[in-house]
Amino acid sequence: MGASASRGRPARVPAPEPEPEEALDLSQLPPELLLVVLSHVPPRTLLGCCRRVCRGWRALVDCQALWLLILARDHGVLLPLARSCLPPARDGMPSLLGRFCERRPIGRNLIRNPCGQEGLRKWMVQHGGDGWVVEGNRSTVPGAPSQTCFVSSFSWCRKKQVLDLEEEGLWPELLDSGKIEICVSDWWGARHDSGCMYRLLVQLLDANQTVLDKFSAMPVPIQQWNNNVCFQVTHVFSNIKMGVRFVSFEHWGQDTQFWAGHYGARVTNSSVVVRARLS
Repeated sequence: MGASASRGRPARVPAPEPEPEEALDLSQLPPELLLVVLSHVPPRTLLGCCRRVCRGWRALVDCQALWLLILARDHGVLLPLARSCLPPARDGMPSLLGRFCERRPIGRNLIRNPCGQEGLRKWMVQHGGDGWVVEGNRSTVPGAPSQTCFVSSFSWCRKKQVLDLEEEGLWPELLDSGKIEICVSDWWGARHDSGCMYRLLVQLLDANQTVLDKFSAMPVPIQQWNNNVCFQVTHVFSNIKMGVRFVSFEHWGQDTQFWAGHYGARVTNSSVVVRARLS
């Protein structure tokens, strides 16, 4: 019986192994075609990975042609501005447009952690009274990435960021072109049961941290019993002097009741935005 059952089973035939597909070697593409392919790779990957593949790829990633292609497709409105301010390409040096396309500094808020969503990270702080804390907003701030704020105490509390504009992707010829403006904004307010005071100072600095221009504001203090009022302070540096390389942004707050705890000015949604003057 066992032999009979064995003869009734179909024989197993092993499946043929698939032939390995030949890998596509992008380096075999003509340079002008490879340039188009690479233009669809994210800038961070181009700079961090593709540039390390081989000398040929490094040369393509470092050349201005690749970044002008990316700029024309993804940020076409900025192409004339970038072209008009580019210095001559230097052999062996990466194109300035690489960092510009990676960091995208035009139209983006350069202030880190503007609403306290990361605690006090990225800020240089000076604690007065009981110091800074982060709380939820008592009034909605339009356009804020987080409805949280920094709250000051019964003595002046101070916070500051210094922004390196070249590190953000801008280059000296663009900064000195007269074709950009720097827009600053800050929101401040009070809690209903306590008045508060606030001050803002924004300075444009050269490479040696010398002040070239500044804007300061110290509005009238908010009085107690204020219905959780909040205000926006704005300013535009439209005629930027030659040599600006840094922006210093700092503000202060305290309460007017001198109560222990955190009843002082509430600041949030701070911003420094570089805009192109396209007209």
